[in-house]
Amino acid sequence: MTTNLNTLVTALYVKIDDEWADLARLPGRPPKLSHSELLCLAVMQAMLGFHCEARWLRHVRAHYRDMFPFIPQDSGYNKRLRAALPQVKRVIRLMANDTDYWHDTVWITDSTPVPCGMSRPTVKR
Repeated sequence: MTTNLNTLVTALYVKIDDEWADLARLPGRPPKLSHSELLCLAVMQAMLGFHCEARWLRHVRAHYRDMFPFIPQDSGYNKRLRAALPQVKRVIRLMANDTDYWHDTVWITDSTPVPCGMSRPTVKR
């Protein structure tokens, strides 16, 4: 399982890096975490279902230290992630566009029943 996940992370990084190869670098000191690595971490966080960024960074430090040599602190990751939100959305759309389901004519929807009319005045009616 880990080997397959590592392969997926590598393929994801390569795809993102190829997509953003023409991205102009800002002047100044180069960041320790590249833009491609940041986007890869953000997409991995979404794909693996981590909602808490602090928990996600702890998981990355524990399991992916060899793949990402520099993992920023919580505030630095949060700040860079918020600034890169349009790119994250674009990468997720790019990944979805590569699947077979993107051009499918059948859409799968969630049909979970939602309780309604449960308030006290509604129930008394």
